[in-house]
Amino acid sequence: MAPQSESNVNPAPDLRNSLRAIAEKPFAQVVIIGGGINGIATFRDLSLQGVEVVLVERGDWCSGASSASSHMIHGGIRYLENGEFRLVRESVQERNGLIKIAPHYVKPLPTTVPIFSTFSGILSAPLRFLTHKQGTPKERGAFLIKVGLVLYDFFSRDGGSVPRHKFMGRTKSLRALPQLNKDLKYTATYFDASMHNPERLALDVLMDGLATGPHARASNYLEAVGLTEEGVVVRDTQTGHEFTIAAETVVNTSGPWTDLTNEALGASTHFMGGTKGSHIVLENDELLAATGGREIFFEHSDGRIVLIYPLKGRVMVGTTDIDADPSEPSVCTEEEIDYFFDLVKHVFPTIAVDRDQIVYRFSGIRPLPRHDDTQPGFVSRDYRIEERADKGHTVMSLVGGKWTTFRALAEHLSTEVLKSLGLTRTVSTAGLAIGGGRGFPRTETERAGWVARHREGLSLARADQLLTRYGTRATALIAYLEEHGDDALAHAPHYGRQEIEYIITTEQVVRVLDVIMRRTDLAFTGSVTEGTIEEIAGILEGLHGWSSEKTSAEVAEAHEVLTGIHGMKLGGGER
Repeated sequence: MAPQSESNVNPAPDLRNSLRAIAEKPFAQVVIIGGGINGIATFRDLSLQGVEVVLVERGDWCSGASSASSHMIHGGIRYLENGEFRLVRESVQERNGLIKIAPHYVKPLPTTVPIFSTFSGILSAPLRFLTHKQGTPKERGAFLIKVGLVLYDFFSRDGGSVPRHKFMGRTKSLRALPQLNKDLKYTATYFDASMHNPERLALDVLMDGLATGPHARASNYLEAVGLTEEGVVVRDTQTGHEFTIAAETVVNTSGPWTDLTNEALGASTHFMGGTKGSHIVLENDELLAATGGREIFFEHSDGRIVLIYPLKGRVMVGTTDIDADPSEPSVCTEEEIDYFFDLVKHVFPTIAVDRDQIVYRFSGIRPLPRHDDTQPGFVSRDYRIEERADKGHTVMSLVGGKWTTFRALAEHLSTEVLKSLGLTRTVSTAGLAIGGGRGFPRTETERAGWVARHREGLSLARADQLLTRYGTRATALIAYLEEHGDDALAHAPHYGRQEIEYIITTEQVVRVLDVIMRRTDLAFTGSVTEGTIEEIAGILEGLHGWSSEKTSAEVAEAHEVLTGIHGMKLGGGER
């Protein structure tokens, strides 16, 4: 699909009155519970069909499993070993599609696999394929990886969205990446896609749904706490106020918490069996340079596929795969950090890493199906829909799902919802540009032209920065800055005060952490100080009319979460 013209770029809708709009008209054809990427994408899809739909999320948008991803849109080459060929085909098709419809946030990513043997794993791989038991870890050698990449290229064909894979021997590999482990025998390089701003991509999908009209309403910090014959009982988590939203169909897209949500609705289900995945973000210039701008993707000694990924001037290292309880907070442990340092040493043995270089750590639970004695690495990443009748409503529960396939999953789930309502699909989201991807410049020449045309009173560099952050949605922000000024934050000068004001007033920001962790990359890059927290809290206080006590509580909570859960070291000054 050709890029849409800039005149078709919709301004960001005002989300401030979303909860009020739901409370004043508490009925819809469909209520979706869970504002991660799959719930948001399903909301967008149904809104495009003209369905009266309400989306509720108990926390902030994209603050659960969707916020703890590896920042990749990938085809899942290792799923071939699980025999999940349908999922691989769908994943690479969606990856290629997202590069086209969300080019502001999804871009081709060169990925290099260091290989230390030729034939290892040939005998154990068929056993893993048939039984999904890990057994004694056996490294996948060059032969197996070559076979997998040939199959992967076959599934990836779509006219050249990404190049085909390349194999190189030891000499050429070390010439390209000289700090790799000298014991390697080969490297294989293929392409997947990076997703530098997952939370902002989710916001774009959400705002696209809201922009379809008043039949589509959504509110964060609104929790589903019950189901009656009248509808879904929800509670405003900020005030405690409860009311009921009448609906024919209820869709549970609460990810790892699907069973807990069903329990709150009065049903006992045992669909989920998620695993914990943790990551650390390092400020290490030597390691960043050693990656050569590529993701390093490989198998550790325990058989787990792990990654070293240059991102936003930092290096992200992940991930683990450990059974987890969704009722407990997910935290990256010291043992996991030791594991990450061990794998970095395995691939880049001459580069020193230590805890002082960690600027951020995060962990989340994958929304995987219950898997009993199947090894976590072999649990299906595919999805299914469970449907039941309850108190006069059709209730659908989504089991599984991942970032890469969110568009296709939403179209599938929405089609099932339409059937339950006796309706048919009128619009497909395949090829439909997302948010700031509409009219996004594809070449450096086009980009320079866009920036020159839209800079208003800003410098070229500042306008280009905003285009990178928000895609073509930056047009409305630049117009706002032209009217209100553009003063740098005192404690995070790469963001502007009026930029933060615009985000707060147009993106349903409720808490300080909404800004620091999900509307900006301040937390991820380790760019937060005590002063940053207080400065952003002060802006929110002025816009939301907070009392000084409320502001102090928000500052204290932000400090506790950032230091206690995410391991950040907050200084008093500018970073």
